[in-house]
Amino acid sequence: MSEDSGATADEVARLLRQRMEMGGDEVFLDRMTREEVLSILSHSVRFSVAGRNQTVLENVLSADVSEPVKGAVTTQRATEEIAEQGVGGPSLPVELPDDYERLREIALGCSKCSLSEGRTQVVFSDGSRTADLMVVGEAPGANEDETGVPFVGVAGQFLDLLLATIGRSRKDSVYIANVLKCRPPGNRDPDPGEIAECSPFLLKQIDLVKPSAILAVGSFSARLLTGREGVALGKLRGEVHKYHGVPLVVTYHPAALLRNRRWVRSFWEDLQLLRSIIDVD
Repeated sequence: MSEDSGATADEVARLLRQRMEMGGDEVFLDRMTREEVLSILSHSVRFSVAGRNQTVLENVLSADVSEPVKGAVTTQRATEEIAEQGVGGPSLPVELPDDYERLREIALGCSKCSLSEGRTQVVFSDGSRTADLMVVGEAPGANEDETGVPFVGVAGQFLDLLLATIGRSRKDSVYIANVLKCRPPGNRDPDPGEIAECSPFLLKQIDLVKPSAILAVGSFSARLLTGREGVALGKLRGEVHKYHGVPLVVTYHPAALLRNRRWVRSFWEDLQLLRSIIDVD
């Protein structure tokens, strides 16, 4: 590793450590642009597979762990559960086109629910269409509504940083989409009618992108893709589900990690489970 790349990884470590020590609502990433964060990660990701960033994050988090994470599973158990799990999740939509660009065009002009009346932009996706990992969030926020790109605020920057620790980047190996394509007023939770109208776009995206694994972040994406409505997120994470044959891991939303840093360790455990699935695949 060159001196420049080592310094870059150390900078990532300092940023993470600062966040862990602060423990408040304000975070270091709010002083950086998305381009600056991604610039750091573009160097960091190249060296993460060897384990440097994994060690960095584990060291940062270790001081905050007072007991083992409940629900964590080993790689062997993960692969066994993949074989045992059923299909899960809603049926694939049949009325939407199999052409990706046509699907995107329809979504950008969608007015099926009242969210279309207050949106600035439809937030369809970001990342690589040839990615082996698909990250599914819940709904756009204010930054996403303004830019038309999912996960571009502080939580999105934190997500990019965490994904970099397992050698994944939205530039070439991650595809990102949300259950809803339009921002709910005041960033409220999606309601069942909105999910019913909008989720077929997401399901079709999964069908067309064909990821090797899916990471569902947040309760709404987790419940939709597992088909287990009403089940708490904490009871869904820590095991491997399947969505129409695709291994699915459930975890906390990055925005929740910024509010409760104790969940970062759980997120980290879920990333290791996800990594074991991708490595096996």
